[in-house]
Amino acid sequence: MISTVLVANRGEIACRIFRTCRELGIGTVAVYSDADENALHARVADAAVRLPGATPAETYLRGDLIVKAAVAAGADAVHPGYGFLSENAGFARAVADAGLTWIGPPPEAIEAMASKTRAKELMGIAPLDRVTEADLPVLVKAAAGGGGRGMRVVRHLADLDAELAAARAEAASAFGDGEVFVEPYVENGRHVEVQVLADTHGTVWALGTRDCSLQRRHQKVIEEAPAPGLTASLTEDLYEQAVRAARAVDYAGAGTVEFLVADGKAHFLEMNTRLQVEHPVTEAVFGIDLVALQFRVAEGHALETDPPRARGHAVEARLYAEDPANGWAPQTGRLHRLAVPDGIRLDTGYTDGDDIGVHYDPMLAKAVAHAPTRAEAIRLLAGALERAAVHGPLTNRDLLVRSLRHEEFTAGRMDTGFYDRHLPELTAPAPDPLAPLAAALADAHGRSRFGGWRNLPSQPQVKRYAMAGEEHEVRYRHTRTGLAADGVRVVHADARLVVLEADGVRRRYEVARYGDRVHVNATALTALPRFPDPTAQHAPGSLLAPMPGTVVRVAEGLTEGTAVQAGQPLLWLEAMKMEHKITAPATGTLTTLHAVPGQQVTVGSLLAVVGET
Repeated sequence: MISTVLVANRGEIACRIFRTCRELGIGTVAVYSDADENALHARVADAAVRLPGATPAETYLRGDLIVKAAVAAGADAVHPGYGFLSENAGFARAVADAGLTWIGPPPEAIEAMASKTRAKELMGIAPLDRVTEADLPVLVKAAAGGGGRGMRVVRHLADLDAELAAARAEAASAFGDGEVFVEPYVENGRHVEVQVLADTHGTVWALGTRDCSLQRRHQKVIEEAPAPGLTASLTEDLYEQAVRAARAVDYAGAGTVEFLVADGKAHFLEMNTRLQVEHPVTEAVFGIDLVALQFRVAEGHALETDPPRARGHAVEARLYAEDPANGWAPQTGRLHRLAVPDGIRLDTGYTDGDDIGVHYDPMLAKAVAHAPTRAEAIRLLAGALERAAVHGPLTNRDLLVRSLRHEEFTAGRMDTGFYDRHLPELTAPAPDPLAPLAAALADAHGRSRFGGWRNLPSQPQVKRYAMAGEEHEVRYRHTRTGLAADGVRVVHADARLVVLEADGVRRRYEVARYGDRVHVNATALTALPRFPDPTAQHAPGSLLAPMPGTVVRVAEGLTEGTAVQAGQPLLWLEAMKMEHKITAPATGTLTTLHAVPGQQVTVGSLLAVVGET
């Protein structure tokens, strides 16, 4: 029996595993980097061990330090979560060699499925060794790793050699393995996967399908179970291939087999030998705890012959601190409040007052809704996200709500090109026009003291706010009976709640203020000073850091005085596991260059200046 588990991970997944451990009476040990010293997962565990450093390479990717931490804390098992070392066969062996129980598949199964080429061989799928015009378009893909690195779509045969070379270089840099392969490219396919769970006694469960087609940068955004619109024969084919993949490597534990579905056919992609981020939708539909079942399998227990029956539909949305309208740029800062209405499952690694840093993935939480039907689950989740309190940095919350209500998604006609087609309309500003007035009235609450001038008419008060990239000016007055504004009836106003009536419709506005940042229901505003700060002006052509991060490289040969072209890449920033390209805003000359590789920058830092010609 397992008594104490160290989770070799951080954030949301560590907190989620700890929750199951508490329900089972299992002790918990966290590991944390210096950047995560005050993180929620380190606070809620029974014990926590520091991993010196801040970057993943120094901390959560150091298997040797994590094994030492488990031994020092008295843990007898290690759960890897997902990401980091979860699919590292060497780490799994090191855990076992230390006398600890590995909560995952055998190292041999991890190794067999770690290479996409080896996985396809096990499934009887041969790569394209010789590409002809008839094979186009094709996909060049790294054999190791994921997340879109080392991946290229080739539509012209003349481009193949160059794209192969580029993919090899990127794969070698990202994963330490330059092996790539070529396969047919499935246009506008759906990303469908099957959850499997296997024990060490020969039983393999296929726990339904999931659709994960809504993706940005090859990272999933919205997932659901079961995948809608699949025929019975296609579903059976998916189950058969998934179980065959698991049996081919003597799998044990939880895993996911991924496919692209197009034209009624399932094309095998890969097998993820770990728990998936989207596992809660399967848990909701089957009424199970996959983490608890992982523990049972690791302890040697046998599964029932048949899996439990599915019921209803579940949808999950990933809430990210990012700006979808600005290249999905990650955001940082203080998360003042995060809360969703009752009836929604919220898996998160943050709590009110926590800081969102630059070192790790910008996912704040996963919100999950379960209902008897797909339409009801979608409606429940969209409504909950719309009413959720998300106070802090910019997030993708509005994008999620609009995506869930988009006709392609509600009709089940989405595919992996959804955001390529619809991102502009999904990110177009649509703020509440009365939000700035509500913010101003809440701010004015308690200031209506007229003194000796009580009997004189009040002059209009003016407040300015930035909202959805535009400046808004509002005017209101103090009267004998309270606050007033032209064209709107002020029913109630205090520091936290404003009720306004316009055109006969009364609406409530909940207001929260944190410095100059104001949240009015789901709308975020920034209070502007009455007079602009003259020191905040920058020369035309100034390139400012759009986020805090690290300058990872500067374009080769770039120095002050260099001629540049509009759109030319000048330097690259790294933040939250993503690399962001900074380009020249116009054709001209680089007159100033402050950025140097390795430099830590904050939002708004001056990186360079391009003088336009």
